[in-house]
Amino acid sequence: MQLELLLSAEPARPGDPNGRPGERPARPGGRTARVRAAVRAATLAELGEKGYQGLTVEAVAERSGVHKTTVYRRWGSVEGLIADALELASGEPWPVPDTGDLASDLRALTREVLAGFTDPEAGPVATAFVSAAVQNPAAARALHAFFAARHEQSAPVVRRAVARGELPADTDAAEVVRVAVAPLYYRLFVSGEPIDTAVADRAADAALAAARAGALRTAPPPAGSAAAGSPG
Repeated sequence: MQLELLLSAEPARPGDPNGRPGERPARPGGRTARVRAAVRAATLAELGEKGYQGLTVEAVAERSGVHKTTVYRRWGSVEGLIADALELASGEPWPVPDTGDLASDLRALTREVLAGFTDPEAGPVATAFVSAAVQNPAAARALHAFFAARHEQSAPVVRRAVARGELPADTDAAEVVRVAVAPLYYRLFVSGEPIDTAVADRAADAALAAARAGALRTAPPPAGSAAAGSPG
């Protein structure tokens, strides 16, 4: 997973300390876009070097070359900076694997998650966003929206497998992706256990086994059916 996989949010409203979405979207080009991109780049750089606790509007303004008054007027707070940086990154494309085999595709996805958090440059920034989400409701909303979007963007790898007949027709594609990556986040942010390629592959394989067994369907199978696990 590249850094962009962790980044998404609602656009910040100028002057809103909670980074809530604004009424007027930024223009896609021109000076407004350049200023926004510069502030976003500075926000990511500051997060990578200092973490969420060390992020300040003043430092972002100085680093971006944008006047502090402008930054406060448009973004309002550290939370507004985070939300807008995430929203911009959410629109950036990222490759979804298509090997023709679901096992390989899921392993590729989980290895991307591993790569994103162990990358010397992207890892600290990604970790800082998760830390911000733990401590700030606006950042938490942003991260939740990001994961929901990215899981859905990854879902085609599962839908293709359904079309190939690898999985039950009513498999919940986004849920398969969630189940595949969840063990990695547990180790990274809860248990602190070591994580490596073998762990990433095992998480992918477990999700695949659950999906093949019919455990990750969009609706539970009828009671007493073989897929429901009734005793035979």
